[in-house]
Amino acid sequence: MKQIVGFIVLSFLFFSCNSEKGNMIVDAKIKGLQKGMVYLEKVKDTILVKVDSVQLDGVNTFTLSDNITSPQIYFLSISGTDKILQFFGEKGKISIISDLKTFGYHPNIKGSKNQELLDIYRETDRKFTNLKLDLIKAKFDAKKAKDTVAVKKIEQKITNIQRRKYLYTANFAVNHADYEISPYLTLSEIYDVNPKLLDTIIKSLSSDVKKSMYGKKLITYFKKQKEK
Repeated sequence: MKQIVGFIVLSFLFFSCNSEKGNMIVDAKIKGLQKGMVYLEKVKDTILVKVDSVQLDGVNTFTLSDNITSPQIYFLSISGTDKILQFFGEKGKISIISDLKTFGYHPNIKGSKNQELLDIYRETDRKFTNLKLDLIKAKFDAKKAKDTVAVKKIEQKITNIQRRKYLYTANFAVNHADYEISPYLTLSEIYDVNPKLLDTIIKSLSSDVKKSMYGKKLITYFKKQKEK
């Protein structure tokens, strides 16, 4: 009888603990981290808020969770440091593996389709950024040499790269209009794009994405721009 009662109590405790978990479970490992508080954060009403936390002591694996209604960007942060790891959260299990030394740079993230697409986007975006940085250096050298002709040519190249990035981002958003990555990139990368192109992106969004958090924000932003 005691064994039956004990089993019932243990079962109750097990399901009670599980019920406290959200519908997004983040299983993470930070190599090289042995002690410290790790926080799961997200932006709510323009403010970064902590939604879960765990104290590590001798282990570098942990689980955090949150109740998520719509895919959005989340952050992992470590107490006592300014390091932040960003990822696209969504319902289900998400696996994150990173290293303390390179925390936030090229982590291994699985379980989020939006994150998978974001990684693909960033790979090309980094190429645009590197090209722009090289041209900025060349422009600095041209100015130092007082070569005004070279400066103008370089400035034109920088403008062209920026246009290419805008077109790449817009095409990426349209081609992945079934995912929340589409309105997110539009808002974060090309919010000041031509209104006609913005309208094209919004019209391409699936009905579910239009109802998502980033979808609603993009539509609201577009309406305000039209009023202006």
